[in-house]
Amino acid sequence: MKNRYITLLMAGTLMFSVSCSNDFLEVAPTENISTADLALYNNDEGAKSFVTSAYAQLLEWDTSSFAWIGMTSITSDEADKGSDPGDAGSDKNLMDALTFDSSSGSVSDVFKGNYEGINKCNQALKYLPLLDNASQALRDRLIAETKFLRAYYYFNLVRCFGGVPIVDHVPDPASEADNVTLLTRKSATEVYAQIEKDLKDAIAGLPAKSAYGTSDIGRASKGAALGLMTKVALYQKKWADVITYGTQISGYSLTPSYSDIFKISGENNQESLFEIQSIGGPSGSTNLTSPGIKQYSQVQAPRGAGGWGWGFNTPSNTLLNAYETGDLRKDATIMFRGQTLYDGVILPSTVSNPMYNYKAYSPSFSGNDFASQNLRVIRYADVLLMLAEAYNEQGNTAQAITLVNQIRTRAGLGNTGASSQSDVRLAIWKERRFELAMEHDRWFDLIRTGQAQSAMAADGKTFVVGKHEVFPLPSSFMLQAAKYSQQNPGYN
Repeated sequence: MKNRYITLLMAGTLMFSVSCSNDFLEVAPTENISTADLALYNNDEGAKSFVTSAYAQLLEWDTSSFAWIGMTSITSDEADKGSDPGDAGSDKNLMDALTFDSSSGSVSDVFKGNYEGINKCNQALKYLPLLDNASQALRDRLIAETKFLRAYYYFNLVRCFGGVPIVDHVPDPASEADNVTLLTRKSATEVYAQIEKDLKDAIAGLPAKSAYGTSDIGRASKGAALGLMTKVALYQKKWADVITYGTQISGYSLTPSYSDIFKISGENNQESLFEIQSIGGPSGSTNLTSPGIKQYSQVQAPRGAGGWGWGFNTPSNTLLNAYETGDLRKDATIMFRGQTLYDGVILPSTVSNPMYNYKAYSPSFSGNDFASQNLRVIRYADVLLMLAEAYNEQGNTAQAITLVNQIRTRAGLGNTGASSQSDVRLAIWKERRFELAMEHDRWFDLIRTGQAQSAMAADGKTFVVGKHEVFPLPSSFMLQAAKYSQQNPGYN
């Protein structure tokens, strides 16, 4: 039986835009390009079209939408499944209860979606050097963008699954070595090394965010690559590297008002290192000239009478009750029944759930599949908290406290009362919880800091140490890869 993951990894399908549009997210599907037709793309616009495909994967259902929400938020203590009790959301009830397994759809979708992104990056890296009629400077920048994106896709995979296969080129179906590579998982350490290699190239080749023109807003920049490298170091507890890369990030600042970050007007602002650009479009539209993240807002929007969405991923009472009095981040993160939202829309008292994810709210939504709400991936506040954690672990607790207090001041809170290294460590983790709530970091933060078992117990869930630190590799993959790869512990 031909494994569908192998097919996806080796598939040559690309999406190109050969028009003269200035919007790098405008894409249209076409067949894989042949060598004979390469001349059609041997120009600046053609070169850009290869990287368009790699960016476009960020908008896909499998990559950034329902499954990603399930694995990164619904699993954690910050959110519940939501929706109606009888609506399982495919497997979101299993994600919420931590009873998922290798056949769960969310596991399969995230694995597949990120490898599709890696494949598209590999396609771009294969063809870009051949386009000698395109500007060399442009090609160099596009290669750097592509390496950032490949690093991002692999970062998602290694956080979710631990070690995974490393595919750093377009596989040849006739090559036995390539076929084995597709089925052989590498260690998490090896995957992180691949990510770091790509990010070092990206850092060297990308311009500052300020160097991009209006038509290129949202492209990967040097700041984005440095931010991701800082986070990669954080997850490996490479504290000196966190400081080395994090302190190189310049030209960014905290948005004065926390709530403004998550409005349409706050997209790509001074705090944003990288966002997935979601432009929006008509409901059910197949017109990808104005793409958004497939149903990201829709699946989290209010459900029931007067609502306009599916109602999943509702903020938990555990999260609600944990905020300090006066923390401005609470009302920017959670919207409540009967509330008038920032654009004047009233969230009716008749909707099914008492709370919803305000950070996923799209003002122009009205039930559209492709809503106009960017997904914030790396913010400057995250950088400051990563630096605080690294400084504290390196013994510079005073510097860590200064950075924590910057975050707390913006949240409307007083300075932290923590002073010892151990207390400041807890204070930093606490600030990450509220600063980045509902932004797909909480589950991974609980895992990497060793808090998962106690946090899940406080939320009424059972976290199995030695198992739940990673998700299972999909059963469809393991069916073909069993000869070369072992399943993660505790899963069949």
